[in-house]
Amino acid sequence: MTTERRLPIADYSHLEPLPDPPRGEPDMRQSDRILAFHAILSLHFAHRDDVLICGDGYLRRITRGEPGDFAPDMVVAFGVNPQAIVARNGYVISEVGKPPELVLEVGSYSTGPRDYTIKRQRYAEYGVGEYWRFDPSGGRFHDAPMAGDILTVEGGYAPLPVNRDPDGLLWGYSPVLDLELCWDNGQLRFRNPHTKEFLPTPEEARFLLLDADARADNAEARADDAEARAEAERRARLEAEEQVRLLQAELERRNRQDG
Repeated sequence: MTTERRLPIADYSHLEPLPDPPRGEPDMRQSDRILAFHAILSLHFAHRDDVLICGDGYLRRITRGEPGDFAPDMVVAFGVNPQAIVARNGYVISEVGKPPELVLEVGSYSTGPRDYTIKRQRYAEYGVGEYWRFDPSGGRFHDAPMAGDILTVEGGYAPLPVNRDPDGLLWGYSPVLDLELCWDNGQLRFRNPHTKEFLPTPEEARFLLLDADARADNAEARADDAEARAEAERRARLEAEEQVRLLQAELERRNRQDG
C-alpha cells in the first residue's frame, strides 16, 4: 500500500469543471458494485485526507487535444488533493502531476469489450499503476469474472495472479491497496491479505458500530451496578464498624461501673 505522504502539486479547483461524461443505459449490477467499491475503500482510508476515491469523471492526460475520452468507473490516487480533483470534475494527469495508482472498470453490456481492449491499452499509456476489471455477470461482459494488471517498467501491463478458493471465491492481490479484491458470487469485496478477514461493507460497519455501542452501554451499566454494590458494601462495613465501636464503648462503661 502506498504510504508516502505528498503535498498537493497545485490547487486547480478554481478552473472550470470538466463536462460530465455521457452516460449509457443504467445497469443496476454495475452501479451497485461501483458504490460498494467507493463505500468500502472510503471507510478503509477514512484516516487519510490525501486519498482520492471517485468515479464518474474523465481521466485525461492533458485538458484537451487528445482523441478519445475515458471516464473510469473508479479511480484511486494517493498523495493528492481530492477536493480539487472532485471540483475539477475529472482527473487531468498534467494538472495533478502524476497518474492515479489504480483504475477499476465494472463490466456492463454496453461497455464490456472496451474495458479489456481499448481502455486497457490507454490506461497503460497513461501510466496507471494497476488496472482492475470486475464483471458481476461472471464473464459475459468481460473476458473473465475478474482480472488485474500491473504496469511494467516497459510501460505495458502484465497480468496479476487471480486465485480461486475451494468455495469458488476468486481473488487477486493489489500491491497498491495492500488488499485482496474478491469476486464473491458476483459481489465485489475486499479482504485483508494478512488476516483473511473481509473489510466490512457500510451496512456491516453500521451493525458493528451499533453492537459496539450496545456493549459499551452494557459495560457502563455493569460498572454502575458494581459501583453501587461496592458503595453498599462500604456503607455496611462502616455500619458494622460503628456497631462494634458502640459495643466496645458500652462494655468499657460497664466495666468501670463494676470496678
